[in-house]
Amino acid sequence: MRKLTIILAAVALTLAATGCNKLKSRSEVNDGVQAFKNAQYPQAVEHFKAAVDLDPTFLSAREYLAVAYYQQYIPGAHSPENDQMADAAYAQFQKVLDQNPKDELAIMSIASLFLNQSKWDDAKQWFEKEIAVSPNKADAYYSLGFIVWSEWYPALGQALLNAGMRPEDQFPIKDKKLKAELKEKWGPVIDEGLKDLDKTLEINPEYDDAMSYENLLIRERAFLADTKEEYDQQVKIADGWLDKTLAVKKMKEEKKAAKQASGGIVAEPSK
Repeated sequence: MRKLTIILAAVALTLAATGCNKLKSRSEVNDGVQAFKNAQYPQAVEHFKAAVDLDPTFLSAREYLAVAYYQQYIPGAHSPENDQMADAAYAQFQKVLDQNPKDELAIMSIASLFLNQSKWDDAKQWFEKEIAVSPNKADAYYSLGFIVWSEWYPALGQALLNAGMRPEDQFPIKDKKLKAELKEKWGPVIDEGLKDLDKTLEINPEYDDAMSYENLLIRERAFLADTKEEYDQQVKIADGWLDKTLAVKKMKEEKKAAKQASGGIVAEPSK
């Protein structure tokens, strides 16, 4: 009986300590959130790390820690410190996914990390994961279209250079062998990118960035046309998307100005 009493007492102490740790963890999170709001990101990281150490099951604390690292990552900057921030954010978002494999914040954040690092294949994989979790995620479809353009445009630029052409030229590539190679490699890729952008606009008809890349992909694909007439037809379609882009941007600006004039609080238009 005495042994059982000792065991029960030990369990009670453990439960009490666990409850105390949970309270301390939440206090650390509150302090971290305040530091984050004040743009004191290193301090926020330390508070969120403490919160996770106190309660490793506290998913929100882990998410906050990942976001605090991510906030310090500078897209496009190349330095060991910046790479460390990206790696730290990635590691914490992965741990979030260990607890909740369908956590959309973690999935989209990892996808965006790879996108900002121009790691196109990795980014594509993660945006596709997001679509599997949330089939109507316009941002994910748009990003897939953007990735296609980001890979295709440099390839086209090099091809035009090889053909003695400039991006502003108004006719198809005349080198038949070069054009055939580009069509074979990039034709299906461009079609898939346009399909993703179409899906973006099906979900959100006012997604002007998607319209802009519809314009660019179609305009640049025109260089692969077989005839000048086909080239001109593709450019005309691209011009239509450019007009739509400008019209939607103008509409959003007018709506924003009207709300500001009326004294309303205006949020930035969602994509």
